[in-house]
Amino acid sequence: MLPMATKWHSFHRSPEAEVAVRVETEDFDIAAEVRTLRSGNPKIGAVACFIGLVRDVNENATVAEMTLEHYPAMTRKALNGIVEEAKQRWDILDVLVVHRVGTLKPMDQIVLVVVASAHRGAAFAACEFIVDYLKTRAPFWKKEQTNKGTRWVEARDSDDDAAQRWN
Repeated sequence: MLPMATKWHSFHRSPEAEVAVRVETEDFDIAAEVRTLRSGNPKIGAVACFIGLVRDVNENATVAEMTLEHYPAMTRKALNGIVEEAKQRWDILDVLVVHRVGTLKPMDQIVLVVVASAHRGAAFAACEFIVDYLKTRAPFWKKEQTNKGTRWVEARDSDDDAAQRWN
């Protein structure tokens, strides 16, 4: 098993957009995270969120748990790069990405992406872009414990197809 970081933070601040990227083992509070992101910025007119959850079934097998592994430095660089690319494409005011690692059960939260902007179009597009690129560019490895045994989760063509539309 790869070494797990309990928690690391990488903060990048720029005049265009504030960014927080976190990888952690602990669960996150969606309302608190959005409230913190919005606080004190009257320019924000739209907030788009995505929450990814562990499903109880994958590829016709019942999932008992999923373990997410990563290399912290590699992951930090990839997540910051994805967010930087979103900032270059859309006029966004703030971004938060929280991704969990470790062992998770069905219905546990895996990932939170929150994008704030002046207008909804930029918030929705940037949020969807970040999620699509997390699925294809972020170096996380997922192992499922199922009723059919333990298996590594393979990349899906549908995720690659979704990310291709941003080219």
